[in-house]
Amino acid sequence: MVSSLDGMIAKKDNSVSWLETPDYYEKGATVQDTEEFLKTIDCYVMGSRTYEHALELSKLYGWAYGDTPTIVVTHRNLPINRQNIEIYSGDPYKLVNERLKPNYKNVWLVGGSMLAKDFIRLGLADEIRLSVIPIILGDGTLFFDHIGREQALHLEDVTTYKSGIVELRYAIKK
Repeated sequence: MVSSLDGMIAKKDNSVSWLETPDYYEKGATVQDTEEFLKTIDCYVMGSRTYEHALELSKLYGWAYGDTPTIVVTHRNLPINRQNIEIYSGDPYKLVNERLKPNYKNVWLVGGSMLAKDFIRLGLADEIRLSVIPIILGDGTLFFDHIGREQALHLEDVTTYKSGIVELRYAIKK
């Protein structure tokens, strides 16, 4: 997930212009090669609002998730215009244990906040990768809004980038 310093993952209008930062941190690493990272992902899982947002962005930039299998978790009837996309509206435990674990090694839960919160609360997520953008939005959609229980984490890695972005990688303690 990508968030502002105050924990927002989207502005109220869902704009993403704030993701670009003019900041510069001299001691930071060069930005990771996104294409190399994305090659490690076997399957994407996303909520309906994230999917709709990705569809809108794809009109300008193309479909960001390529031909990698993508499962959209929703009870709504959404347009599907690619063969590698499917809708799932069942039990999250069945999705993870019967569909994802037997077929994929690296699944990336792309978003949004409600789906991520559900997967964390239900114990279905293994790690949290959070990239913090150097901005305070002051209002919008919170990433960790009322998960409903305490969740212990273990810091696996921290990377600071020249852009001022800090990436935190936590294992979720079971």
